[in-house]
Amino acid sequence: MLNSLKGRKIHTRNIQISTYETDTENLIAEGILKDNLLISHYHTSGDKHPPNTVHHMVVRMLIGTASFKIEDIEVEMPVFPQKDCWETSKSLNKIIGMQIAPGFTEKVKNMLGGTNSCSHLKTLVLSMASAAVQGFWVHRTKELKADESTSDLMNSYVIDTCWVWRKNGPLASQKMEDAKR
Repeated sequence: MLNSLKGRKIHTRNIQISTYETDTENLIAEGILKDNLLISHYHTSGDKHPPNTVHHMVVRMLIGTASFKIEDIEVEMPVFPQKDCWETSKSLNKIIGMQIAPGFTEKVKNMLGGTNSCSHLKTLVLSMASAAVQGFWVHRTKELKADESTSDLMNSYVIDTCWVWRKNGPLASQKMEDAKR
């Protein structure tokens, strides 16, 4: 129903997140956020601007595979709307040493919310965390290892993360049984 009401597209926000292996002890999660204004628009100054990219930001996090802690972080901001935006690039250093685990989202919102950072960088980091869990899972399960417990990994990173993976639901129960075999 709503699809039939759509008119001209005026804005896109694209977030792309990739996870890369580096060595046996680390992964790199890379996030790219781009906001594109697709039509001419007026700034508060009254100046008319053509369609353009208003935000293009890249964040890379070095994540330890044993601890799932953020070991290092870097920010690139090829395009930003205000000259003062660049000042926020170092604000993400506050999350170095944090573990991506339950409670991460709330901690990041508290540390980087409001005037403590850039809302776009915060949005990108929060999106990267959940995507990094997917990359971490693939990295940890790419080979069957007798010394690792899949049920421990599931309990730490999957169980109770959404409705279908609720602890007492049929999928989680089945997967936990499978992992015990």
